[in-house]
Amino acid sequence: AKRLIGRTFTDAGVQADMKHWPFKVVSGPGGTPIIEVEYKGETKQFKAEEISSMVLTKMKEIAEAYLGKEVKNAVVTVPAYFNDSQRQATKDAGSIAGLNVMRIINEPTAAAIAYGLDQKGDEKNVLIFDLGGGTFDVSLLTIEEGIFEVKATAGDTHLGGEDFDNRMVDYFLADFKKRFKKDMSKNQRSLRRLRTACERAKRTLSSSTQAHIEIDSLFDG
Repeated sequence: AKRLIGRTFTDAGVQADMKHWPFKVVSGPGGTPIIEVEYKGETKQFKAEEISSMVLTKMKEIAEAYLGKEVKNAVVTVPAYFNDSQRQATKDAGSIAGLNVMRIINEPTAAAIAYGLDQKGDEKNVLIFDLGGGTFDVSLLTIEEGIFEVKATAGDTHLGGEDFDNRMVDYFLADFKKRFKKDMSKNQRSLRRLRTACERAKRTLSSSTQAHIEIDSLFDG
């Protein structure tokens, strides 16, 4: 949803990403990308904001369980490169989740706060390196007496754990086609199973130099 929120269906990035997703994306009112999935034999459609709101709702529940009281207000973080449309859509997702979004702040700034870098009075320059599930951000901040000033920011909207998964999936699709002369790129079930296996192998490779992938009855027997 993070790669769809605040974008249009015709966006070049959306069109490129759609090839890797194990679900369908269609054009909705005003060119809004709509996620289409099958659930219990029925076709369900969701906007990216609705999917994001589900995540925020879960986070709200976790926070309430931990604090033992209702959570109404929230500060929501977004990648530093998000434009106004993407930020507003993220704010809308918070509202759907029943939250009063007090502010939208950049993820690198949130990381600096989480490490307590705003608590020390002396002026300092800090480089924040953030490689996430779908995005990569690098920001240079100047911090003095709790005040953050962004000096520079750069990033890649298509560099993250999801892209590592995509590369692995593409590799195995090509290898499967070369070995067995069969193309399973259009089979959503096979793609889902392959992606899950690739993601599991990626995690293994975080702490090991080798990982094996075995999937029974992946495609066409």
